[in-house]
Amino acid sequence: MSTPLEDYALLGDCHSAALVSRHGSIDWLCLPRFDSEACFAALLGEPRHGRWSISAAGEPRVQRRYLQGTLVLETEYRTASGACRVLDCMVVDDDHPTLLRVVEGIEGTVTLNLELIVRFDYGSIVPWVRKLGADGIEAIAGPNTLRLYTRVPLRGENFTTVAEFAVRAGEQHSFALVWYPSHVQPVRPAEDPREALNRTIRWWRSWADRCTYQGLEHEQVLRSLLTLKALIYAPTGGMVAAPTTSLPEQLGGVRNWDYRFCWLRDATFTLYALLSAGYREEAGRWREWLVRAVAGTPNQINIMYGLAGERRLTELELDWLPGYEGSRPVRIGNAAYAQLQLDVFGEVMDALHLARREGLEPSEESWQVQKRMLEYLESAWDRPDEGIWEVRGPRRHFTHSKVMAWVALDRGVQAVRQFGHAGAADRWADLRDRIHAEVCARGFNPGLGSFVQSYEGCELDASLLMMSLVGFLPASDPRIVGTVAAVERLLLQDGFVLRYRPRPEHDGLPGDEGVFLACSFWLADNYILLGRLDEARRLFRRLLDLTNDVGLLAEQFDPKRGRLVGNFPQAFSHIALVNTACNLSRRGGPADDRSATSGG
Repeated sequence: MSTPLEDYALLGDCHSAALVSRHGSIDWLCLPRFDSEACFAALLGEPRHGRWSISAAGEPRVQRRYLQGTLVLETEYRTASGACRVLDCMVVDDDHPTLLRVVEGIEGTVTLNLELIVRFDYGSIVPWVRKLGADGIEAIAGPNTLRLYTRVPLRGENFTTVAEFAVRAGEQHSFALVWYPSHVQPVRPAEDPREALNRTIRWWRSWADRCTYQGLEHEQVLRSLLTLKALIYAPTGGMVAAPTTSLPEQLGGVRNWDYRFCWLRDATFTLYALLSAGYREEAGRWREWLVRAVAGTPNQINIMYGLAGERRLTELELDWLPGYEGSRPVRIGNAAYAQLQLDVFGEVMDALHLARREGLEPSEESWQVQKRMLEYLESAWDRPDEGIWEVRGPRRHFTHSKVMAWVALDRGVQAVRQFGHAGAADRWADLRDRIHAEVCARGFNPGLGSFVQSYEGCELDASLLMMSLVGFLPASDPRIVGTVAAVERLLLQDGFVLRYRPRPEHDGLPGDEGVFLACSFWLADNYILLGRLDEARRLFRRLLDLTNDVGLLAEQFDPKRGRLVGNFPQAFSHIALVNTACNLSRRGGPADDRSATSGG
C-alpha cells in the first residue's frame, strides 16, 4: 500500500522538489528541474523504483514540523534509548542541485538505518555505482550523476546502498546528495553542511519576512505562500501546478495527469495571492513569464507551457510503474496542452489587467500581445471547446468558457478607456455585450433556476461559481443566488464541492474523483459576496482542517476514505486558500476587487 499523501512534506530549492514521508523516506525527486526524469519514483511504485530513506530503527514516536518561515523540515524520532532529529532541505542558490540531510543527537543514543536506491528515468535505469573512498558513493547512468557525500560508512547490497549508524546526544552526521550532468567533473562541496543548512534557513526566512499579510490564519497563509514560492521555477518565474505526476483523482482510477507545467488558467489567481501578501517581485516575474509564453500567433496559444515556455508537452505512459495505489497509467507530459480552452484568454487578459491596475512596470509589447489575442477571440469565441476541466470527450459550448471570453473583451475595453491604450474599444464592447446576452439566454436553465455547465444543458459545474467573482453578474443577482443554491444542492459532497458529476460520455473517462478543493474555496468566496459570512468562515475552517500536519493540500479530497487525492501539493489549492483568507480578512479582498472590475 502506498504512503498516504498526508504523510508527505515538500522540500524545494525553486528549481525542483522532493517529497519526504513522515518516516523519513524521500519517495519523489526530479533533477535538475521539476519536469526532469525522476531519480526517486517510489511514490508511483515501490521502493525498488528509487528512494532515499533515513529512519530510526524499531518503532519510534515521530513528530515533525517546518522550521518557522522556511522549507526546512525537522523530524524528531524518540525511541526507548534516546532521541534525535533529522533536518531535511534542498539547498538554495547552490551551484548544483543538493539534497541535504543532517542527523543530530538530542539525548541518549538512537540507531538509524539508511537505504539509498537510485533509479534514473522514473525507476527504470539501474546506475553504475562506485565508492568515493571515505567520502561516499557515486551513481552514474546516461546524462545523470548523483554523488552522496558522507563520512558514515556505506556498503552495497542487492543494487542498494545501505548503512546502519548511531547518533548520540550532541553528535551530528550529514549527508549531501548532489546532482551533476554526467559529462561534468564533480567537485566535492567546499561548504560545510551545517553552513549550507543555515544559509538555506536564512534565505527562506528572509523571503518570509517580506510577507505583508496580517489577517486571518496568518501562519497557514504564510505556509501556503512558502509552498507557492517553492513551486516557482526561479530562472523564468513560471509556477508549476504541482511538483508531481499521476497522483490519482480516484484511488485505483485512470484520472492521472502530469502537473509539472505552468497553466495560464492560474494567472489571475496567482497574481492576487502574491500581490495581496506583498510579493510584487514574484508577481512581476510571473507576469513577464506569461507574456513571453503567449507571445506569437494567438491561434497557436497553449493552455499550459513548460517551465521556460516550452510548447510541446507530449504525453507518454510509463508502463513499468504500477502507479500510486495501483492507479494506472502513469503519465508524463500532458496532451491537454493542445486543447482549445477559450477561458484562458480571459485569464490572461484579467491577469494583465490586474498587473496594470497594481502599477507593475507597463509594457507596450504586452499590450500588442493582448490586442492580437482579442482580435483572434473575435472570430473564435463562439466555437465549442474542451473547457476549464480539460475534458477528453466531445467539445461543447461551455458556459464558463463564454464567460471568460466576455472577461477578455471587458478587460480589453477597460485597457483602452481607462488606461489609454490604443484599440477597438467600441467593437470589443459590442461583442462583449452580445456574449453576455447569449450566456444569459443559453447558459441559464430556468427549470433549475441556475446557470449550467454548457448551453441548453442541465448539468451543474463548479466553474459557474466564478461568474460573480469575475464581475459577469453581481452576487445579488437572482440567477447567481440560484446557481449557488444549485451547487449546494447538487455538487456538495460531505460539505465540499465537486467540479461536476463525472460522466464518461461527457469527459471521456471512466470512474469518479474527489471533491475539488479550489472549488470549495470559491464557494466560500461566493458566501462572502452574498454576506453569508458565518457560512464562509465555517467552510474555510473545514478546508483548513484538510491540510496535513505541515500545512499542505493536494488537488482534491476523498470524503469517503478521508484521504487527500490528486497531485500534491497543489498550487491551485494553496492559491485559493490565500485568496479566501484575504477575502475573509478585509473588505476589498480579491473577490470584492475582481468582481468590481467589470467595466460593463
